[in-house]
Amino acid sequence: MLVLVIEDNADIVEAVSLAFQVRWPEAKVISTHLGKKGIELVDGQVPDIVILDVGLPDMNGFEVLKRIRKFSDVSIIVLTVRDAEMDKVRGLEGGADDYIVKPFSTLDLLARVKVVLRRAGRLNPDREDRPPLIAGDLTINLGTREVSLSGRSVHLTPTEYKLLYLLVGNGGRVVSHETLRQKVWGTAEYVDPGTLRRHIVQLRKKLGDTGRTPRLVLNERAVGYRFVK
Repeated sequence: MLVLVIEDNADIVEAVSLAFQVRWPEAKVISTHLGKKGIELVDGQVPDIVILDVGLPDMNGFEVLKRIRKFSDVSIIVLTVRDAEMDKVRGLEGGADDYIVKPFSTLDLLARVKVVLRRAGRLNPDREDRPPLIAGDLTINLGTREVSLSGRSVHLTPTEYKLLYLLVGNGGRVVSHETLRQKVWGTAEYVDPGTLRRHIVQLRKKLGDTGRTPRLVLNERAVGYRFVK
């Protein structure tokens, strides 16, 4: 799990980081005190969740939220001292998944994070205690959605993770284009075939499967894709 904290109070950044690492030891927490840098990190790092302050030194947190929502559906929890009802409405209507007023309880924050991630399909409580899915040098932790290859962490976008999970979970069987589009995007009819192909290319790149002949994710021409164990 990759967590981005956009907050200018170092004590709060430390408290949030510690809370995540205690609850989810595999979580990686990155932070910035600037809204502009936070937007860049969402675009470049593709975090699983963002904890966003409103009172930032360079720009208003509501503006940060607005700009992020133009290109990303990442889960965002606003964490702020602004407790006016209209501020909360503004945050939620602007695309925040939850709104927490400071001072806050870290236990309450973690509980809300879990709900938000579960709602987004990025945390499945039924899988938290299941053993990892292993295929050769590839390991998928079903609870934290962490992926590693030969011990090296591989950071995938939510879409890439869903594709990999479906392919690996089908034990080397071919998964059709239609099934992948339906399971990953929720529809098979309106997803451009090129979109699926581009995501497969990116997934292969992150898995180091970039040789002339792919060794992990194989293309079964006109049918679908198959993961080779």
